[in-house]
Amino acid sequence: QVTLVESGGGLVQAGGSLRLSCAASGRTFSTYSMGWFRQAPGKEREFVGAIARSGGTTYYADSVKGRFTISRDNAKNTVYLQMNSLKPEDTAAYYCGAARYWVGAHAELYDYWGQGTQVTVSS
Repeated sequence: QVTLVESGGGLVQAGGSLRLSCAASGRTFSTYSMGWFRQAPGKEREFVGAIARSGGTTYYADSVKGRFTISRDNAKNTVYLQMNSLKPEDTAAYYCGAARYWVGAHAELYDYWGQGTQVTVSS
């Protein structure tokens, strides 16, 4: 069992930056690939990016490529999402997920989810 807790969301002006964190419980964090997704009101959950177990491989949605960076610290059981050059269309609840295998953008294959953290970007 893995419990995920996101933090770091908030209100930011367009062009600003935020760093989200996702802290995981348990001693097996390094055996999970991790993903970030987001969901705006009235829209489906959207893939943002994913990172492999060791952190050596990352994969991003085209909409955030070059602006967002995923990293992880397995010693701290934490995955991060650094968001730069934020746009109003980035406004959403952001969720992290954990998967036993590399599943990339396939939300339905993630085994565990956090409760989400809200990001609001004002214009």
